[in-house]
Amino acid sequence: MDKIKFGAEVYTWFMKESGKAYENKLGHMIDVVSKSGFKGIEPIHFWMGDLTDPIKLSDTLQEHNIDLAGIALVLDWNNSKETDEEKLQADQIISNLKHFPNAVLCTVQMPTGRHDLVERRLNLVNNLNSVSKRAFDAGIKVSFHPNSPPTSTNRTEEDYNVILNGLDSAVTGWTPDVGHIANGDMNILDKMNEFSSLINHVHYKDWDGNPEWKLMGEGKVDFKEITKWLVNQDYSGWILCEDEADEAINDPDGVTLHDGKYCEENLIPIIS
Repeated sequence: MDKIKFGAEVYTWFMKESGKAYENKLGHMIDVVSKSGFKGIEPIHFWMGDLTDPIKLSDTLQEHNIDLAGIALVLDWNNSKETDEEKLQADQIISNLKHFPNAVLCTVQMPTGRHDLVERRLNLVNNLNSVSKRAFDAGIKVSFHPNSPPTSTNRTEEDYNVILNGLDSAVTGWTPDVGHIANGDMNILDKMNEFSSLINHVHYKDWDGNPEWKLMGEGKVDFKEITKWLVNQDYSGWILCEDEADEAINDPDGVTLHDGKYCEENLIPIIS
């Protein structure tokens, strides 16, 4: 297995009509990801359709020679401990991931506001550590993925300091999403250096601050520099493109093909 492999996250397709446009079309996304030259895909746990069935998912992935890089588990986690429904959904995905021993459980909080921020950040940490411990005990690698909408509890430098320092590093790592770091008004490599010991999964998206996202290679994120840094850090794992440029709303297939070509021409040579 290559130390670093490139893949794609399915949010690029989710952007149109909040997922309705590509409902139950994960098989199509896997096909496009394969045609783009990527090696893996990361679906969203509640948006997998018929391929929620791990046997069907495995068959479809094998047909296209694509690996399951991970599954994004996206839940509210606003209370001091998991709700019954949150625990049920998390445990179902943990069970499914047992069929894919090399895939990552990528934990993501659904942004619902910055009210009661001090309490809710601590609640998030408690929930993440609980879910991660169960997944770790099941033999699954876990990684927390912060985001950066205005309603996110995990978007600023202060948020990162509280939450990342609160993670149980014995059971979970951190997914630096380079675009979200920039969007939270932080220096990408400074933050990756600060928490380098936690990095076990990586997301790439481009950003220019006008107001947010750009097509990969057309914004201000220096993907070459970041990729070189990861190589120098002896990083081993996935780099997943999660392109949120406006172009993805109406042409997620084309954006994914573009990103695959960009990686092939600009980033694959760095890791080879």
